[in-house]
Amino acid sequence: MNMRDSTAEQLAAPLAPVQALDLMQVRAARALASASSRRAIEVLQESSAMDAEAFTQALAELLGYDALTMTQLHALEAAFDQLPFAQALERNCALFRDARGHHLLAMGDPLDRDLHTWAQARIGVNFVVCVVHHADLSAYLNRFEETLRAVDSVLPDTAKAAKGQSRTEELSFKSIREDTSQIVKLVHSTLYDAFRLEASDIHVECNAAGLAIKYRVDGVLTTAVTLAGAEVAEQVMSRIKVMSELDISERRVPQDGRFKIGVHGREVDCRVSVMPSIFGEDAVIRILDKQTLSDQIKGLRLNYLGFDERDVADVRRFSSEPYGMLLVTGPTGSGKTTTLYAAISEINHGQDKIITIEDPVEYQLPGVLQIPVNEKKGLTFARGLRSILRHDPDKIMVGEIRDAETAQIAVQSALTGHLVFTTVHANNVFDVIGRFVHMGVDPYMFVSALNGVVAQRLVRVNCTHCSEPEQPAPQLLLDSGISLAQAADFSFAHGRGCGHCRGTGFKGRRAIGEVLRLNDEIRELIVAREPIRRIREAATRGGTRFLRDAAVELVRSGATTLQEINRVTFVA
Repeated sequence: MNMRDSTAEQLAAPLAPVQALDLMQVRAARALASASSRRAIEVLQESSAMDAEAFTQALAELLGYDALTMTQLHALEAAFDQLPFAQALERNCALFRDARGHHLLAMGDPLDRDLHTWAQARIGVNFVVCVVHHADLSAYLNRFEETLRAVDSVLPDTAKAAKGQSRTEELSFKSIREDTSQIVKLVHSTLYDAFRLEASDIHVECNAAGLAIKYRVDGVLTTAVTLAGAEVAEQVMSRIKVMSELDISERRVPQDGRFKIGVHGREVDCRVSVMPSIFGEDAVIRILDKQTLSDQIKGLRLNYLGFDERDVADVRRFSSEPYGMLLVTGPTGSGKTTTLYAAISEINHGQDKIITIEDPVEYQLPGVLQIPVNEKKGLTFARGLRSILRHDPDKIMVGEIRDAETAQIAVQSALTGHLVFTTVHANNVFDVIGRFVHMGVDPYMFVSALNGVVAQRLVRVNCTHCSEPEQPAPQLLLDSGISLAQAADFSFAHGRGCGHCRGTGFKGRRAIGEVLRLNDEIRELIVAREPIRRIREAATRGGTRFLRDAAVELVRSGATTLQEINRVTFVA
């Protein structure tokens, strides 16, 4: 298409903001970019005065391509076997497969003529060009940069030859001096990416096709990469075992180990669990960055965790009593230890002897004696708790009550003038009662020792950068126990997915809880071993707000979604 040349004066002046793009705008942006050594697409977006999503859609319509959002990118399968990750990152483009097996080339800069020429010559399959905002594509590619670079290096030799890929990527774990083999690179870069993403766990799963590496971020598993080939899977598992000082020849029984790594000048503990499966072995690596956790704990207060103000007041009252027991319950990974440390931090004024026994010690607090459990050496929770009582403590924290002996000693400690903080695995504040009775603790002694019970969960919250209003489907409302009349008072919202939240729509988590405040009526019901139903009714009359109610309040305010609270709490 022939167009008139713009005058020098027109090119020197700023482009007028527009709500749609045309070829004249593109040509003017190219000229301005050439004069200022900038990219044309950056100049064009700046002059358009559009947000990222509107600009991408307008550009795609102008060029006759489809536009892809961050959410849509995550729904596609990355084809790094066809276009290696290193080249995709360098060119700011990526090849994907859709559900029908068709290839889509997502371009962050479709105005780059050289990129089109390079892609046609480099990619050996038919593809359709799509437009994605360059910031979203960069965020997508940068999620697992080191792992995916390492994956390029463990591709079969025949695939490398076909792609002309001979470059060996530098290991980014600079503080770890290891062999430069490809498998070592893959394992170390996986650890590095997990640390950078603040993942709590790495799941290395062997399957019929080969290997899958997943990260647990904000409590949800995300697949980082899959690798074909049983040989690669076995080598990765062997490397993890070597680092954990486990028996690499034993593949029939579970094994547990741990190792330490150095990254960014800090020491990170990793706990490893290896489990046999029908396809080989699976490994889960728990990442414990004690320094970061300790930095987060400094100055931490209960009201920072997300609890309701009344619940915070009750927990503070429980933890300020001169003696008794504060129980926090919930599943693994629900933030129980963080809550206890927040409570201890608020009362740690240096005037009391505070001792903890944990497995392992996850946070480090100044002025607190912290003892790690070592079952191999005979230091169990029960034995350690007995020794602590001879150390003249004022306040004690027991990381977890796992058996009857520990439960009995903890209750006795609370009855003899100590303030005991502890956790126990149960679904809600009422199931805790049955757990202790089942462990042989006398109900009268239990309620005499107990100050209060807190049950909690962690709920992902909407990303503040991409959160927008939404209207849930009527069926979802009904399935969530919310009537259409009730929904009228809700400010429903969800995150559409952006570079800040890695396309998930969620950024961070906050705690929700239910607090059982013991009064005389509830104590009498527990001692009389009345049904849980009656105790629940008495708690409701006493003002207890249940987990589901707290979760629904977050949805009402637009902080999270119905799908998220349905994932972590039961529908009433």
